[in-house]
Amino acid sequence: MKMSVSGMKKQLHKASQLLNERLMGAEGTRLDQDFLKMEKSVTVIHALLADLLTRTTEFLQPNPAYRAKLSMLNTMSRIRGQGRASGYPQTEGMLGDCMLHYGQELGQASEFGGALAGVGGALQQVAQARDTLDVNVKRTFIDPLQDLHNTELKEIRYQLKKVNGRRLDFDYKRRRQGKVPAEELRQTWDKFITSKELAEGSMFLLLQNDVDQLSHLAALVTALLNFHRNAHRILLGLHGNLQARLTAASNKPERRFRSTNVRVRTEHSSSIRLLHRPSAAPSGEPPTVLPSRPSSPIPCYADSQLLLDQPCCRALYSFLPNHKGELGFNQGDVIVLTGQVDANWYEGVLGGRSGLFPVSYVDVLVPLPLP
Repeated sequence: MKMSVSGMKKQLHKASQLLNERLMGAEGTRLDQDFLKMEKSVTVIHALLADLLTRTTEFLQPNPAYRAKLSMLNTMSRIRGQGRASGYPQTEGMLGDCMLHYGQELGQASEFGGALAGVGGALQQVAQARDTLDVNVKRTFIDPLQDLHNTELKEIRYQLKKVNGRRLDFDYKRRRQGKVPAEELRQTWDKFITSKELAEGSMFLLLQNDVDQLSHLAALVTALLNFHRNAHRILLGLHGNLQARLTAASNKPERRFRSTNVRVRTEHSSSIRLLHRPSAAPSGEPPTVLPSRPSSPIPCYADSQLLLDQPCCRALYSFLPNHKGELGFNQGDVIVLTGQVDANWYEGVLGGRSGLFPVSYVDVLVPLPLP
């Protein structure tokens, strides 16, 4: 209890001296310029480390919500004695998972699907390289600086605080000279000088030990360089693969759309018949017809019943006649074939009109009989 009262009085004396210096302009013991310069440098390093550690973590893991969740999971794993929780979800990995999923859904038969799966797999490799970057930066840069901040720098700041407190105590007793025994004043001075020399030595060692700090910074740059080299190698291989796919897809012959056969039951027969290219209708049975489909993306005559038991074709493109004797039509129209003039021109009938039209504009449904 006696020590507590004594300590409380000492704190009041220090506060009294501090108020005198700041409000009344009383002059305290001045520290030398070298000490003040080192103290300022230590203050800058303390602020630098606090900010640098935060910024480096944000650089590696930019999403604060994911960081908080990951920190909570790791804490719970340590409490339960389990292994390390799952790592930070890298953006390249999430994008790669999405591409890989839909690439597999489309299947390898789809050029786009195969390419999508390839890009997704490459992005997952980039995400793994970024995970390695996180581990290396934490081990070689963040952890050493965090240790410096929590141990050596923390000790120096405590010593500086003690130096300031003992200076205030000495200046208070010096101001009351005559009321304080000379021996007590001398002991107070000795404590102040001892604290100053201890803090001065610690600050000197910290500020002179640039090699360690430089090695940590070099380790950060090395980890970044290795990541970008790996990412460059992965993406370069992916780029070559995509160029090869693009060349192969460009060289494939153009495919034309053909409607598939449709199986229906006729009114007069329980058998199932194909409507796309049927054989001639049996005698005594009405010809099978293909009604127009209003919902079809290919336009048809809404009121027509298209006979498929005679030579006919469907228009792939619209054709506007340029000369007399040519037959004009719209995309999707079904034209009855009446003959072929040569390798480039058909002759046909559509809606009561007849004329010539290009072979390349139509897809034959039922061919003309051989001559």
